[in-house]
Amino acid sequence: MLVVAALGGNALLERGQPLTAENQRANARTAAAALAEVVRAGHDLVITHGNGPQVGLLALQSAAYRPDEVYPLDVLGAETGGMIGYMIEQELENALDHGRPVATLLTQVVVDAADPAFRTPTKFIGPVYDRDEAESRAKAADWTIARDGDKWRRVVPSPRPQAIPDIRVLRLLLDQGVIVICTGGGGIPVIRRDDGSLIGIEAVIDKDAASALLARELGADALLLLTDVDAVYRDFGTDAQARIPCLSPEEARALNLPAGSMGPKMAAAAEFAGQGGLAGIGRLQDALALLDGTAGTLIRDAAQPDRDDKKK
Repeated sequence: MLVVAALGGNALLERGQPLTAENQRANARTAAAALAEVVRAGHDLVITHGNGPQVGLLALQSAAYRPDEVYPLDVLGAETGGMIGYMIEQELENALDHGRPVATLLTQVVVDAADPAFRTPTKFIGPVYDRDEAESRAKAADWTIARDGDKWRRVVPSPRPQAIPDIRVLRLLLDQGVIVICTGGGGIPVIRRDDGSLIGIEAVIDKDAASALLARELGADALLLLTDVDAVYRDFGTDAQARIPCLSPEEARALNLPAGSMGPKMAAAAEFAGQGGLAGIGRLQDALALLDGTAGTLIRDAAQPDRDDKKK
């Protein structure tokens, strides 16, 4: 199977954990161990990842250095894609004893300059703050902020991904047996100008939506949305909460889930599964078990046979 595995922010940074290189390296090593199991089971693998904390930190550092020369988010996205990709690439090579080639590709993703997301920023980036500090920083830097759990964070535009112009390069790498790390942070947001050329734009694309688009364009068999939650739950956080083992795309779309956490994952999973693929949401360490249908929440069309049927 060709598997696209989308790593949540916890792959390199647990919530509340200091954003140090040492912490990110240790978490990348943990992620690589789980992904290596997928490769050893005989699957081809494409890895995507988030970058919210990292791109937010770079934005803060850029503003502190010279506020009138702040780097745009597309450039910061490229920088974080290189850094995170390097860590995952190296740790995965080590986990596989260098038995498979691994490569990181900075990936442009086309968005629409007229997307309404540019008028309503929703994508969390950067560290979390108490409300007073968040409001103070927002006033000083002209940010938009929003509540994230019991804290507050900066939010930026998150337009819908439209196309991946680097898809030809990705296919060439996969044809040669390369494990590819790409579309980091949802990809580098670009728009297509009237003459057909591309140029970056100030935004951060949702990683799960970009991963679903990537999986469809590659013709992947499975899309894994890996996080720090073991599954999707009904009545989450209450005494009546219950794990949802399997959903159809229609059932997945009908769920009312938070836009800032599980909502985008379920939307991406439903979109991919609605076109015949298998989507799974669960813990990073359960990646292989998700493919086997023994962990997490699976989203697939009712007409799609389960894995046990395929083995017969």
